[in-house]
Amino acid sequence: MNERIVMPIWMFGVFIVLMNTTMFNVSIPSIIKNLHITAELGSWIISSYSIGYALSTMIYSRLSDSIPLRKLLMVGLTILGLSSIFGIFARDFTTLLTVRILQSAGAGAMSGLGIVMANRYIPSNRRGRAIMMISTGGAMAFGFGPIIGGVISEYFGYNGLFASTCLILLVLPVLLRLLPKEEPKPLQFDAPGAVLTIVNASTLLIAVMQRSLFWFMGSLLSFAVHAWYLRSVKKETFINPQLFTNKDYLKLTAVGFCILMLNIGNLFLMPLALADLAGKSAITIGLTIAPGAILATLLSRFVGRGIDRYGNIQFLLIGHSLLAFVLAVFSFALDASPIVVILCGYLCFSPAFSATLSSLNNEASHILPKQLIGSGMGLIQLIQFLGASFSVAVCGIILSLQKNIPLGLAYKNVYRILLVVCLLSLAISVWYKLTARKLENNSKMIA
Repeated sequence: MNERIVMPIWMFGVFIVLMNTTMFNVSIPSIIKNLHITAELGSWIISSYSIGYALSTMIYSRLSDSIPLRKLLMVGLTILGLSSIFGIFARDFTTLLTVRILQSAGAGAMSGLGIVMANRYIPSNRRGRAIMMISTGGAMAFGFGPIIGGVISEYFGYNGLFASTCLILLVLPVLLRLLPKEEPKPLQFDAPGAVLTIVNASTLLIAVMQRSLFWFMGSLLSFAVHAWYLRSVKKETFINPQLFTNKDYLKLTAVGFCILMLNIGNLFLMPLALADLAGKSAITIGLTIAPGAILATLLSRFVGRGIDRYGNIQFLLIGHSLLAFVLAVFSFALDASPIVVILCGYLCFSPAFSATLSSLNNEASHILPKQLIGSGMGLIQLIQFLGASFSVAVCGIILSLQKNIPLGLAYKNVYRILLVVCLLSLAISVWYKLTARKLENNSKMIA
């Protein structure tokens, strides 16, 4: 496989898939107005895609243990492309929501299979650069999505957003030609376990977004049933119980949840702060955020080489430190000059996030046994996307609880909570480094 050609194309595919989330954020007001629906219903246009994307990411990763990557990619991107074509003609809420759910069912193939592909076909001494490119595609989507979405919505309406996602159909035949052919293996897919995982994630996210005790109790019940299922079933399950015995893997999983909370929380707060505190338009907001995404793209090659040369843990700690610094600045100086603070802050935040996520995923893939790569990387990405979905809901709730205080202080308070999450994640990363070094020294002594 020619990784110099495959990885840039894959990065573009990830860009299209994740931009499909950020583009719709700016069009929600017009969707609510045109379809005559409530804001609560409108939020499901975003939430349904996020939930489905998180779940399909793990399903594709898990299926890759038995089904060739090319076949899974063909299925996933075909579903995404065809549903996007139907979305161009969606004129009512039910159709629009159905299309978004179908899109999410196919979209998870790019992220879910990207890490598996890198681990399967790219040597470990160059894998950091490959995974960094996948993360950079996400950073570009988060930065450029609001701008592209704003322009398309302005001139073509929300249906025009689906047309841009159809570009994924141009990526599909190229990747099918470039990816190596694989022999299929006997299918070992735990359908009941997959259904329980979907129920776990969906009910928990609904409970948070709706602030519903009923859904929360239902979620706890579903987790209890799933735990019983994992203990009682003797065959290989959708979520491999061996993953929960790997303490280092669990630490990295917790860090992944936290850093996606930080990134999506920040991307949720920055546009609101620029609009509320500085009165900026959607286009100006996008242009303020875009330089950070551009810089992350430009630095991706060098950061990837650095990860390969100096190791994942070093960049994991450096990235966390930069994230904490930026969040500290936002926590205490955001209302002084919002546009300057956010512009300069995101120039540091976006590359730091990309480096942190890349080093984290690369490190996780190294500590997992080969037979657990599909299950392990799928689960860690699922939990990362759950962290992203949680972040938007929690940040929105915290802001709504601060209606009686100045807006500038309210935003700074939310950023202070994110700073605490970042410091907690940094502490777990340091803990991981210490335990990983101890295990390495013990292995050397035994040898």
